[in-house]
Amino acid sequence: MVHPFIRRVATLVVAAASCSALLSVVVVGQKQDHAVRKIVTRVEPVYPDLAKRMHVAGVVKVEAVVGANGVVKSTRVLGGNPVLIESATDAVRKWKFEAASAQSTEVLQLTFQVH
Repeated sequence: MVHPFIRRVATLVVAAASCSALLSVVVVGQKQDHAVRKIVTRVEPVYPDLAKRMHVAGVVKVEAVVGANGVVKSTRVLGGNPVLIESATDAVRKWKFEAASAQSTEVLQLTFQVH
């Protein structure tokens, strides 16, 4: 006979595993006072395994300094769940923006959500 607690835990593990495929990452957009630089290459962040297991969702706000050539020079986290921050910043560092006449600072919001 299986203990009821073990049965509940097993059910939760199966449910969590089936729901992990429903997690996604959405880049909400850029927000700043100047004209928006077009994103040429966007690398989607990886949804961290810990966040999946904990059903963590939320927004990570990242400030990116983008060189005139469109390459991200640096990033700074403006807010977000600590479990999601590393994944968001790793992805943004790989993004490429359209070239411009000067360096710019872009504020990006990456939304991690459970479907």
